[in-house]
This record gives sequence, structure tokens and C-alpha cells, in this order.
Amino acid sequence: MLDSTKAKWTRPLLNALPMLILALLFAVAPALCQQSYVSRYDLFAGYTFLDSPHVSLFENGFHAQAGIRPKTWYSLGLDYSISSGSLTLTPNLLTPAVQQQLGGLFEELGAAGQLPAGYSLVVPVHSLTQTFTGGPQLAYRHFSKLTLFIRPSIGAIHEIGTPHANDPIATLVVAALAPSGKKTDTTIFYGFGGGVDFIFSKHVALRVQSDLVYDHLYDDLLRDGRFTTRFSVGPCFNFGKNIRK
Repeated sequence: MLDSTKAKWTRPLLNALPMLILALLFAVAPALCQQSYVSRYDLFAGYTFLDSPHVSLFENGFHAQAGIRPKTWYSLGLDYSISSGSLTLTPNLLTPAVQQQLGGLFEELGAAGQLPAGYSLVVPVHSLTQTFTGGPQLAYRHFSKLTLFIRPSIGAIHEIGTPHANDPIATLVVAALAPSGKKTDTTIFYGFGGGVDFIFSKHVALRVQSDLVYDHLYDDLLRDGRFTTRFSVGPCFNFGKNIRK
């Protein structure tokens, strides 16, 4: 988890990295030539982060992909990622109904003399997020040492939020909103993504990729949906027959 000062400068740089890489690639593109070998299958495994700035959630984790290429210009595949991080839940993030519920609780506590003056509710939450995606990816293979690709990003996101109350009032709120001690939800996300494979040999490449998606997890609790950036980097392994022939 990045601290707030480091994240302020690091997140924009990391989120912009794929576009900077693509700009560099197009600048050097005229010096490159078309690929002569395209494998039937590919596997990717590497580091990933998910950044959801609306809820101040930054997660680090693992990303894996497997694909098959019916043609040189497109592939079909499966995509999975798992990551974890922390966020801070505050009343302004909650739905009006939940805010009203909290307001009633605070009035009762105030009337009983149990609400400290100037009290502000802050609940740290640990998040574990998994994404599941399947679908097409379009590739541009005009260059011998790199492949550019784009894809729709449509799938499911599953998240487990575990709140950690740090005072008696927050403990009451957590007990009301998440009686089991955690909150779990699964929903659909949609967006787009893309990236580049830097080709070192017929069978090994370095993949750098990013996706921007939208979802609304915990719509019974959180007022707004959120945009999430996923950035991944790691080795890609190509194998199988040459479908260029």
C-alpha cells in the first residue's frame, strides 16, 4: 500500500506509463519489419496493480492470462487477477439511506452522552479483489520485435472487504453494516484495454498492458460506482505451431 504522499506522485506516472510506451513505439516503428513467426498459444503471468482513486484504494497483486490465436490478427483468451490493498471508509462515500441510518445512530449516541465532540467516523478496510474476464484481443504485428494489441474489458469482479474498527463507535457501525465482520460482492465491469509485447525470441516476450474499467461494487452501501485502472507487467510465453504459415 502506497502512503498518500508517494501515491500522489506515483499513481499518475504509473497510469500514464502505457501511453508513454506506445508513443515511443510509434516513434521507432518505421525501423521495424513484420513478424514471420506467430505461435498458436500464449501464456502470461506477472505483477499487477489496481488503482481505484474514487475510494482511495490501491492494490498490488498477480495477473495471469492464457490465449489461443485462430488468426494472426486476433486471439481468444481467459484473464484472471487477484490483488489486495486498503481503503478508508468515510460517511461521504455511503448511500443517502445508509448516511441517514448513521445519522439516527449518532443522534441516539449524542442523546446518551456517548458521542465525543467533533467525532468523525473513519473505518479502515482491507480489500481482496479478484477479476475474471474472457474474450477477444486484436493484435497488430507489423513490427518484428513488438506486438501492439487492444481489447474490450468485460467481465466480473469479486471483492471481499474486511473493516477494522478502531474505536467503540466504529465498532457499532461495522456491526450494523457488516454483521459477519466482512462485506462481499460480485458485479460486472466494463471498459477497454491494450498494451504491447516486447519480443525477445520466438517463445519469450515482455508484456506491458493496462485496462480502464467501471463497476459499482457494494451498491447497497457505496453511493457511487468507480473507475479502476489495472496495470500489469511480466513475461509472456508463446508456444505451438507457427500460424503465419
